[in-house]
Amino acid sequence: MSQDWTSDEMMTVAAARQLRNGSACFVGIGLPSTAANLARATHAPRLVLIYESGCLGAKPDRLPLSIGDGILADTADAVVSVPEVFNYWLQPGNIDVGFLGGAQLDRYGNINTTAIGGDYANPKVRLPGAGGAPEIAASCREVIVIMRQSPRTFVERVDFVTSYGYGSGPGDREQLGLRGAGPQVVITDLGILRPDPSTRELVLTHLHPGATVEQARAATGWALVVADDLRTNEPPSEAELTVLRALKAATDADRTVAAG
Repeated sequence: MSQDWTSDEMMTVAAARQLRNGSACFVGIGLPSTAANLARATHAPRLVLIYESGCLGAKPDRLPLSIGDGILADTADAVVSVPEVFNYWLQPGNIDVGFLGGAQLDRYGNINTTAIGGDYANPKVRLPGAGGAPEIAASCREVIVIMRQSPRTFVERVDFVTSYGYGSGPGDREQLGLRGAGPQVVITDLGILRPDPSTRELVLTHLHPGATVEQARAATGWALVVADDLRTNEPPSEAELTVLRALKAATDADRTVAAG
């Protein structure tokens, strides 16, 4: 029987399932925001969404187009200044989960959203930059990463470390005095990776239905380690797909109105 969902939908659902009811989650725009809003609308209604713009406890009924989208402030429990979010919420370790994406990710969970190729001053591609991601990666109690997997995005070593994962391996976060535990799970369009407790290298622990180990290895720029007890994720439920598609449809409708 053919599947009635896309790889992006499977990735988003798998990411949403990682979020626990009642947790405080610092959300990035894009795939992280989609997954976080799906979680709040399904199994985690008490999930507290925190956006970099200072919106605490936002409850949008569509996906925000940016951190400055008015729907975040309109539906938030409180709106505070950006320095307050970082100084009093993020940096003291008061946020449970940081949800990040990126342009490049390496085997130790370091993320690049700054520059690709060449050197920092003269890269081949200049990316949007850091925003609050370095602080999120450093200070949240744990970090979840969501990215599409390919040799261009999953690289042996990122060209620039924007957001710190585990550096070059065990002990690097501790030497820098970083408060958070670092990336605990990476969700892709092929499966799920988690850091090895000893080496801190990302290991493939789950495949999405229909994906293979060969595909995952071909989409990774390093010699990907596969867990001995590799598992297969449950496919998206009808309820999860219905909510996800409704969120996207509402967003598309608002975008059309704004453009026209």
